[in-house]
Amino acid sequence: MTDQLPITNYQSPETLVGLVSQYSPSGQERGAVEWLVARMKSLGYDNAFIDEAGNAVGVVGQGTKQVVLLGHIDTVPGEIKVEQVSDSLYGRGSVDAKGPLASFVDAVAKVGAKDGWQFIVIGAVEEERDSDGARFVATQYKPDFAIIGEPNQWDRVSLGYKGSAWAHVTVKRGQVHTASGEETAAEAAIEMWLKIKTYVDDFNADKQRVFDKLLLTLRGMESASNDFEQWAKLKIGVRLPVEVSPQDWYLKLEEIVSGEEVERVGFPVMAWKCEKNSQLVRSFLSGIRSQGGEPRFVYKTGTADLNIVAPAWQCPAVVYGPGDSALDHTPNEHIRFEDYHRAVEVLVTTLDKLTIASN
Repeated sequence: MTDQLPITNYQSPETLVGLVSQYSPSGQERGAVEWLVARMKSLGYDNAFIDEAGNAVGVVGQGTKQVVLLGHIDTVPGEIKVEQVSDSLYGRGSVDAKGPLASFVDAVAKVGAKDGWQFIVIGAVEEERDSDGARFVATQYKPDFAIIGEPNQWDRVSLGYKGSAWAHVTVKRGQVHTASGEETAAEAAIEMWLKIKTYVDDFNADKQRVFDKLLLTLRGMESASNDFEQWAKLKIGVRLPVEVSPQDWYLKLEEIVSGEEVERVGFPVMAWKCEKNSQLVRSFLSGIRSQGGEPRFVYKTGTADLNIVAPAWQCPAVVYGPGDSALDHTPNEHIRFEDYHRAVEVLVTTLDKLTIASN
């Protein structure tokens, strides 16, 4: 493995610290958005504004070729004291995903305008809920390249995220005497769950990678009755591989529980696998190596705004950002300054090489 180059600048990066200091759980992002717009203006962005969905948007350059760097500015709830401890910054969102977003902001400011190119940095709202910010920008831009901000370590690039679909399966039965021995709605619901699980286990049997499997979860179960009817509801979630669309899953689920009520819940998203042989990926490999790293690829079992924008934009895309994703949503969330600085330099080199190679 290549020796890592020394980082001599360990000072607290102002963009990262300032952004993490703005507590912004989903639905309460406005203060952080306003702060980030002001920060991008102070860094010399050609334009910075709040769009119709409430996202923070910064623009550098006026060219016809476009790179969108899309991070999310919201976090899960749970405020953590923002403080520097040794070489790390603690605070909600320091990893997921203000660290990646701040690195985008600083890197684009450092690269500056490039002839023929335009860089657009977006701090999207509502990613931790229904991705309202990403759903809006998916209709507003048609970039040549897209970089999505999520924590995957500074020397790794993610090339895929699983999809997801949620459903409620409700089993209803007529009211019967407890001494009748007839199957209750709750018992029937359990049988339905076991049938669903058997199908998933069979589907996964020959799959080697978790990324290629169906990941099934029973999120909850409830039951009740009235004078004439009893019912039981299964709350089911599934993480989907690329080969199974949400529609495919819903149809299979309805087939398995034939005759029972299936309610589709929330916004299903399809899995997405990025093209590995692209100039964007090659530029990232060079960027990581420029900082002494040995590039690695990863495929994630969760979902991200990649799942929303990539199908709409149909351009080369990757997911990148500093931070340890094992710290996502935890009370111990923190990011190392060294990792942050390296990520900024990786992005600078990547954007330099990308714009030269793609001219």
